[in-house]
Amino acid sequence: MFIPQTYAAALSLMILSMLCWGSWANTLKLTPGYRFQLFYWDYTIGVVLGALAWGFTLGSSGNSGAPFWDAVMHTPAEAIAYAICGGIIFNIANLLLVAAIDVAGLAVAFPVGIGLALIVGTVSSYFVHPAANPLLLFGGVALVTIAIILDAAAYRRRERTAKSATTRGIVLSLIAGLLMGTFYPLVAHAMAANPSTPSPGPYAIALFFSIGVLVSTIPANWLLMKKPLDGKPPVDGAGYGRASFGWHIAGILGGFIWCCGAVSNFVASQSHVNIGPAVSYSIGQGATMISACWGVFVWREFAGAPSSAKTLLFLMFLFFLLGLGTIAIAPLY
Repeated sequence: MFIPQTYAAALSLMILSMLCWGSWANTLKLTPGYRFQLFYWDYTIGVVLGALAWGFTLGSSGNSGAPFWDAVMHTPAEAIAYAICGGIIFNIANLLLVAAIDVAGLAVAFPVGIGLALIVGTVSSYFVHPAANPLLLFGGVALVTIAIILDAAAYRRRERTAKSATTRGIVLSLIAGLLMGTFYPLVAHAMAANPSTPSPGPYAIALFFSIGVLVSTIPANWLLMKKPLDGKPPVDGAGYGRASFGWHIAGILGGFIWCCGAVSNFVASQSHVNIGPAVSYSIGQGATMISACWGVFVWREFAGAPSSAKTLLFLMFLFFLLGLGTIAIAPLY
């Protein structure tokens, strides 16, 4: 399988992860009128296809470890269990996050939800596999935390007349973030080698992770169809069959893009340089800034907002950049 041998290669994968994780939700914006619960069936298919695509390409080439399918067939049961549990927890968090996007928009749901996940996931992943300079790593996380607070403040300035939607969106984002921060340590544990068992590698673990996403989508998404969290009426399952072909493609593409970000992040964390899961996850979750850029500059979610909200947004981007830059140099010192 392919595993990056230099920090530059690993950093490129982490940046790719950040771009994918911050951009996949735009496919939801391409399906107006398509309830996110229906969109999510297609999204889940895209996640599984993404894991298979990476496995049979980069996961089956290179000079490190076993090829993808051999690694899948010889993955220990314990690692499979951790990877599937990670997929289940991620999936529940992600369903809540998509609901938050529907309620509050990209500019708040991602910075608040994924920003909180960054803090929780970085701290817990560091304890699973300590790597990089902790002062720089957690200093960068602190700067990102400030950015999250600034973004939430900017959103509240924008939504002076929609306090109920603001509260609901922020609460959903916070719950999603707490859960989202707990899945990565499980994945890191699944990829870790021990004296008696070699590491199955990131590509095999990504496949088992996607299986966890798939099996948990059936009960979780069915429940959200019956009892939506966005205040809308229950979702009619027949709407899935009536949806246009383009909407189905958009959903599958969204899942595929997210999975590309996940696998590239998993692979980077296994690099032979001093990176580790905490740094890889932290940089990948710079997706908060990427998604905010989409929400602000492309989807114009802050059009007509007061100048004070735009000033807060500028400061949010500044602190995100400072925080991510600090995290990026942590493995070098």
